[in-house]
Amino acid sequence: MAAGPIATLRSFASLVKLSHTVFGLPFALAATALAHRSARAHGELGLDVWRVLLIVVAFAAARAAAMGFNRIVDRRFDAANPRTADREIPRGLISLRAAWAMTIVAALVFCGASALLGPLPAVLAPACLVVLLGYSLFKRWSWSSHLVLGLALALAPGGAWIAVTGGLADADIPIHLMLAVATWVAGFDIL
Repeated sequence: MAAGPIATLRSFASLVKLSHTVFGLPFALAATALAHRSARAHGELGLDVWRVLLIVVAFAAARAAAMGFNRIVDRRFDAANPRTADREIPRGLISLRAAWAMTIVAALVFCGASALLGPLPAVLAPACLVVLLGYSLFKRWSWSSHLVLGLALALAPGGAWIAVTGGLADADIPIHLMLAVATWVAGFDIL
């Protein structure tokens, strides 16, 4: 029996751990607010509602692409592990084809939102995706994958900063925030 649209949306939200996206968003938004303050201090316009919306869309899409890819490449491990066998792809709630489609669309939305945020975000978006998606493969052969995960999450405040300022003016501010996020996430996961 086919699932209804609400059940399907719930399955996709669970696949990408939408609740975790909401949890991670404050780091990007903190950098957004600090970048706005820096831009205004330098006589620039800073933020508008459209730019904030694009930053939120870019963040959510990047995370959805990363989580979708992670679930796709881990599907066989998830199916064999009693703790993860109940995930959406092993259970058949989401087909592999649908998971790939969602992941590709999310990556394209991320790149599109990045392009709308400016030329530098557009140029950096593919490299960001390499890091975000690369974690899912890197964890297979190195104990240091938690450091890559920390780096992946630390890209959000840096990306938000660049999206607001258009560059790396006052770069010490986002770098400190990025280091805090990277060490917090990597340390938490290692422990």
